[in-house]
Parts: sequence; structure tokens; C-alpha cells
Amino acid sequence: MLLHLDFGSDIPIYLQIRNQIVLGIAEGKLAVGAKLPTIRALSEECGINMMTVSKAYQLLKQEGYIHTDRRSGAVVCQPEKASGPRPETMEGLKLRLSELRLAGVGKEEALELCRKLYEEGER
Repeated sequence: MLLHLDFGSDIPIYLQIRNQIVLGIAEGKLAVGAKLPTIRALSEECGINMMTVSKAYQLLKQEGYIHTDRRSGAVVCQPEKASGPRPETMEGLKLRLSELRLAGVGKEEALELCRKLYEEGER
């Protein structure tokens, strides 16, 4: 599994792993039923502590993106359709929209950017 981790980023490594796996699922690069590398294998591949990978997998499991068990390891599963976005997602979106507004991006332009990004994820 090829992850692009930015060790100089303010975003913790475990969140970078989580985010890239979620993006992979949403973009169809990781299909439902796909096996993820073991914690040990991914930590060795990325040169990071096993606890960091474990934390990312725990979060993904808690959010319903993966299922884990001792025999089959971590497997991508179909996330349940939620009643709406998680509060953390809404806060993140609010922050990004505020940044766009402060950069002088108008409402229609921001909506068009969102539309383009959403459509890219459908391909």
C-alpha cells in the first residue's frame, strides 16, 4: 500500500494514514473486501511506530471503514449510511470554507470548487 506521509506536517501521522485510506475507499482505489497490510507490515513500509498504525486502524474501525479480526486482519468494509456527516467533518468543512472566504473566494466559486472535487471523487 502506497501512502504519502508528510513527517513535517501539523497533521499527526495516524490521521494522515486514516485520511488517505478514507480517500482511497471514496475514490474506489480500495474496494470493499480489500485487505489492508498488517500493522507490522505497514509500519515497516512507512518507517513508523506500530502504535501509530494501530491508532489509525482503531479509528478507521470505530468509524466503520474497516473490520478487523485476528485471522483476516484489516479489511475494507462498506460504511453504513449515516444520518448525516459527523460533527468533526462539519467543523473541518466550516474551517475550510472560512479559509476560502478569507482568501476572497465568493460563494458561487466555493460551491463550484466543491462540485468539482465531489465529481473527481466519483470517477
